Formats: sequence, C-alpha cells, structure tokens
Amino acid sequence: MFMVRMETNFPPDMDPDFKADLLAREKAYGQKLQESGKMKYLWRIVGPRLANVGIYDMSNEELQEWLAGLPMRPWLEATVVPIAAHPSALKAY
Repeated sequence: MFMVRMETNFPPDMDPDFKADLLAREKAYGQKLQESGKMKYLWRIVGPRLANVGIYDMSNEELQEWLAGLPMRPWLEATVVPIAAHPSALKAY
C-alpha cells in the first residue's frame, strides 16, 4: 500500500476553460480508480492550495502507471510513501 500526497500548482494565467476541462478529466480518472477498489481513501488537505492525500492498494508499477496517466500530472507534485499495517492497530483498514 502507498500513501500519496499530491499538490497542484497551476500557473495563475492558465486558460479557465482548459483548467475546467483538466479538473473534470482528473475527477473522472480518480473516480474510476476509486470504483476499482485500488484507491482506498481520498482526503482533501484543507487550505488555499489544491492538495489531497490518498491511500492506494496496488503495486509500485501500477501506482507509477496510474500517476503518469493523471490528466493534471504536469502540474502536480506527488510524494509517495510505502505504508503497512501497524501491529498495535485495533482495526485493520
């Protein structure tokens, strides 16, 4: 499993129609992954930046392929952290 933190850095002069199209395609792409069960959780990071954290249950190769296919990838900074269940956790997620 992986925890991925993504932050979007759109240029301030990006065409609004182009940006709206990117956001719509990104949403559809992410929802497809959620429906597959490979994206387990998705949270928005509160604040002025467009950022989120997700938990992904897939191989490193699958994750890299998925990240490369993100419509907003050219404007994203992604931090990938491998994670595992904690032995003291009362509940396995």
